[in-house]
Amino acid sequence: MKFSTACCLCPRLANFLDEVRQTHPDYYARPVPSFGDAQARLLIVGLAPGMHGANRTGRPFTGDFAGKLLYSTLCQFGFANQAEPLDVAGHANAELILSDCRITNAVRCLPPQNKPEPAEVRQCNQYLVAELASLPLGAVVLALGAIAHLAVLRALDLKIKDYKFSHGMRHALPNGIMLYDSYHCSRYNTQTKRLTEAMFHAVFSAIVLHLHSRDLNNNLDPNNRV
Repeated sequence: MKFSTACCLCPRLANFLDEVRQTHPDYYARPVPSFGDAQARLLIVGLAPGMHGANRTGRPFTGDFAGKLLYSTLCQFGFANQAEPLDVAGHANAELILSDCRITNAVRCLPPQNKPEPAEVRQCNQYLVAELASLPLGAVVLALGAIAHLAVLRALDLKIKDYKFSHGMRHALPNGIMLYDSYHCSRYNTQTKRLTEAMFHAVFSAIVLHLHSRDLNNNLDPNNRV
């Protein structure tokens, strides 16, 4: 199913966004679309928009603490041209461009207390199905947190017991996608040291190595055609 910023299939979330628009009329406060390269080989899946982050700016991981670590990491590893997701006015930085990377969320609408209900994750999963189907052969998916991990498995109709979430884990999926897991880069996780910058960078190092390895193999394949 094609994603729409007018989606209101989850009554609790739609009603909550109506309330947010009343209290914050300058906020985006609608379902948040994906951001990045349409032909990306790396798809990053987060949980849901944050109240003063994506829900305010209309772009995933833009405006909150988690986005600072994510975008600075993307810049360091060559997936973004800039590290700063916001401009000087505090809006989404229009100069920031992602290369070979796209970012989305398991749930596209802001949930109360940042906690989507299982039924809402399932309802929104149809959009993730379409997102995953658009990925090129040999793509990589990075799930930020267990809920994102489970959403990816659900979207691909895979059994949870066969692919358990664990930080730094890599799962070769039947359709050729490589699924990487990381703890979510939230303020709570980083402040409690559950996730350190070094841990997060190690996951991206592994992803870059995997993609470069695939590039090398394709270049060496005599049957490969450009």
